[in-house]
Parts: sequence; structure tokens; C-alpha cells
Amino acid sequence: MSRTLPILDLARLDAGGSERDAFLAELRTAARETGFFYLVGHGIPASQIAGVQALARHFFALPAEEKRAVAMVNSPHFRGYTEAGQEITRGRADWREQFDIGAERAARPREPGLPAWTRLQGPNQWPAALPGLRVGLLAWQEAVTDIGIRLLQAFALALGQEADAFAPIYAGAPNQHIKIIRYPGREATGDNQGVGAHKDSGFLTLLVQDGVGGLEVEDADGRWIAVAPVEGAFVVNVGELLELASNGYLRATIHRVVTPDAGRDRLSIAFFLGARHDATVPLLELPAALAEQARGAASDP
Repeated sequence: MSRTLPILDLARLDAGGSERDAFLAELRTAARETGFFYLVGHGIPASQIAGVQALARHFFALPAEEKRAVAMVNSPHFRGYTEAGQEITRGRADWREQFDIGAERAARPREPGLPAWTRLQGPNQWPAALPGLRVGLLAWQEAVTDIGIRLLQAFALALGQEADAFAPIYAGAPNQHIKIIRYPGREATGDNQGVGAHKDSGFLTLLVQDGVGGLEVEDADGRWIAVAPVEGAFVVNVGELLELASNGYLRATIHRVVTPDAGRDRLSIAFFLGARHDATVPLLELPAALAEQARGAASDP
């Protein structure tokens, strides 16, 4: 495995002909070999990226009591603010504070016999002191969802399927999840675990990171590859749903974030695209040449 991630240009998908074919081949290789890649040519302007990063900074700069007013513990839908150190990965605290939102949908009524997942649908919490956060994050959610669906269509083509192969399991109500995250510097944590090693559970994750590094990807030999910031690029990674659907041909890769050095913090904005809560993810019938290389899905340790 390369010690750096490949850079893919989404604009090549729309170019047609040999450019499109080359993009699909590179996408298939990147998703199989590393499960991570940089994405440029996505069409989101630098001004929108800077704007959503500024909103995230403004949120984390709010007084603690204003952030706690929208704490996730208040939400039956798992939306809201979580303080640093309150989540645990592999038995250790994750030193990051974060704010989670999803699709802005009405809560489902609580009725006997409804499956438990129906409680996940519902409204977000929003801080009263920062009204622009709602507008900015919901606009970001729609823009990045569009990119994610284009990538899902590209993955389907790269796996020898029709472009709309995944549409039945996301159409109408895809699982949309944004997490804005601040990792405080190490002098404030006493630990280097920003978030512990894990896989992502959905189809795809599209991440914008600031200029402070810390994201690392585990390669096939168990070594950690630093994912250096690339201005204007998303970091995209395959989630476990794509690994399952491809019978392990595509790779959901273990990754982590290391706490920044003292005197710095790291800001990232992660978007997770998943299937509808009521969907069943199919096992795709891959072309023979790809099926021979499918190793079966691996669990998140």
C-alpha cells in the first residue's frame, strides 16, 4: 500500500469516454487498496467550505453553558453536543468535543409495534446564540449528500452494476449525519487519543479537515499512514455498508485521530451517508473477475 492517499478528480466522471473509465478504475483501486482517497473537482466552492468551518469555530467558542443547553443527552434522536472525554473507543476516552445533526425530519409517533430505529428520526437541536448554524449546516448537508450520491453511482458502475444499483436503499430518506468536531491540544488532554481506531458504519464518509493533521489510516501491514490536509479536498472513506454489499471487495479501513500538539487544536467536519433505516443492503452480484477477489467483509474490531 502506498504511504500517501490517491487524489481523485470527480469532474472526470462527467467528462465521458476514456476520462470517465479511468476515473472509475482509479476509484475501484483506491477503495479496494486503501479505502481512503482525496476528492477534488467536487464543485463545492472554497467560500462555502470556509463558511462552514467558521460556523463550527463559532459554535465551539460559545460558553460551556450554551453548548450544554443543546447536549445530546437531551435528544432521543442522538443529536446535539458532546463534551470531550465523554465517548469511549477501545476502552479509552476520546478527546474531542462535537456537535451532531441529521436530516431535519419530524419525530415519528411512538406507537406499539414500531421498530426501535424509528426513534432515530426527529428534529435537531440548535444553539439559540448562533442562529446561522442551522442554515449553514443544513445547506452543507444537502450539498455533500449530492456528492455522496454521485460517488455511490460511480461505485456501482465501478463494480459492474447499473448506476442506480444503490438507489433503492437510500432514495427518499437517506441516513444523513454531520459531525463537527474539535480536538483540543494535548496539554488539555494528557492523552493522544483524539478518537480511537475504528471503522465507519455507513456507505461513505466525506471529511473536511483544517490545516492541522492528526487523521491516520491503518494499512494492510498494521502501519499508520498520516492523512495530511489538502486544501479544498474532501477525504473520502468507504464504510462498512459498501464493504458488505461488495462482499469485502471494497475496504472499510480502520482509522483514528491523534490529538494535536500542545497549543493547537484540530477542526474537522465529517458527513456520513448511510442507507435508509428501513432498508436491507443487498449483496451485489459482482463480475467474475471482481468476485474472485472479494474476500468477505471483516468486522470492526
